[in-house]
Order: sequence, then C-alpha cells, then structure tokens
Amino acid sequence: MTIRVLIVDDQMMVREGFSVLLNAMPDIEVVGEAVNGREAIAQVAALRPDVVLMDIRMPELNGIDATREIVAADGDAKVLVLTTFDLDEYVYQALRAGASGFLLKDASARQLADGVRVVAAGEALLAPTVTKRLITEFAKAAGTPRPPALAQVGDLTERETEVLVLIAQGLSNAEIASHLVVAESTIKTHVSRVLVKLGLRDRTQAAVFAYEARLVTPG
Repeated sequence: MTIRVLIVDDQMMVREGFSVLLNAMPDIEVVGEAVNGREAIAQVAALRPDVVLMDIRMPELNGIDATREIVAADGDAKVLVLTTFDLDEYVYQALRAGASGFLLKDASARQLADGVRVVAAGEALLAPTVTKRLITEFAKAAGTPRPPALAQVGDLTERETEVLVLIAQGLSNAEIASHLVVAESTIKTHVSRVLVKLGLRDRTQAAVFAYEARLVTPG
C-alpha cells in the first residue's frame, strides 16, 4: 500500500524539498500541501492522508493547535512533527496534543521516509538527537505524578506495566519481545491492552503517560 502524506510548512522550499524526497520513494505519495495550521485542518478533512508532516511554528494557527484539532476530529490521524530546532520547547506540547512522533528537518531523505513509514505503521518516533532534551521536558512538566495517572496504573497487570516502561524507553515491539523472551505477537497484544486500559491512542501517548506517572524517570 502507498502511504499518503500531507506536508504542512509555511516555507515553500521546505514543502517542495520534502515533496521531491518523499515522492521518490516507491511506497510514499505526497497528496497535498498546506502553508499553515488552519489550512492543514481543511486539507486533512478533504484528503484523509495517512501521515501529516507538521511544522510547529507557522502563522495563523501553529502546528500544536492544528495537531490538537486534527486528532480531536479523527482519533486515527497520525501527525509527524518537524522542526528546525532540537531545543524546541514546543515539542513536548505537540506530543501531548496527539502527535505520533518528532523529527528534525535536517534528517536525511532515508530518515524522513523511514519516519513516515514508522508513524504510518502506528509506532512512536522520537529523533535520537533530541530524546534526552525531550526527557528533560517530561521531567519539568511531570515533577509530581498526576493522581489520575497513578490510579490508571493500578488497572495494569505487572507484565503490562513492564511493557509500558519499555515503550517509554523507546523499544520497538520486536525489541521488547526479545528483552522479555516472548513472541512479538504477545507483545502486540499487551500493547493493545495497555492503550485500551489507559485510554490512549498510540505508543507516543503511552510514553508520555509513563513519564507523567513517574514509571520512568529521566537520567
């Protein structure tokens, strides 16, 4: 299947550059572009792309608010946030708004394409170069556990909690399966149950939850 992508960025050169890179991939097609968050919302509703490449800083409506509205309208929407800055203070907010991943604009063509594929498949994506910074933001925003989060953790089995922690550490299903010495299909089942029990939409939100509930601590 071809992965249909919408590119959202207020810079024409960025949009055109990403379009050329992604359209060169046999399994990816850029189906539309938007210059701001407001236009992105309309384009998502009209085109129903599989993945939205979303810039954060844009006029009229920024990428965070646009992501929030897109995800609220369609719980299955997948947004991959792009930014020039690995110190961007809005990345944490974007993930909390429902973004499925985060990637720097200086990523290579292969990293960009792989990022689109990962997010389209329902996996979480965090750029390795910013993971430590992102964890720091988690720590700042989640200095104390949120009571609802703590209550929900109690609904998880011991193995489900273990899987949640490993998700937050950035492990894929295959890596978690290897770590726990079980079949990958078993891990997929655990992940699905974790998401349902916690009322989360994807692995990225599961990672956010784990940090906010202090199941995983920075450092």
